[in-house]
Amino acid sequence: MGLQEEFEEYCAKAKTLPLSTPNYDENKLILYGLFKQATVGPVNTSCPGTQDKAKSWDAWKAVEGKSKEEAMNDYITKVKQLLEEVSAA
Repeated sequence: MGLQEEFEEYCAKAKTLPLSTPNYDENKLILYGLFKQATVGPVNTSCPGTQDKAKSWDAWKAVEGKSKEEAMNDYITKVKQLLEEVSAA
């Protein structure tokens, strides 16, 4: 399986993470930033005005220097970690 296919598989798995996942909101933002970096690349918009959207933008901006491949690998690793935490709880 190639990196793109594995990334897509873990994108689907991320959608199944329960709200009881430790630090759910924080981890959701981390995954959002990695997903955007992997699929869009560097931030290409200005920071939005609303607080919730600004948090998402900040999460994306935080990983701006990563390559597409690095972001995909980090996303996969993070989802694996979260799935392990959920199954251990």
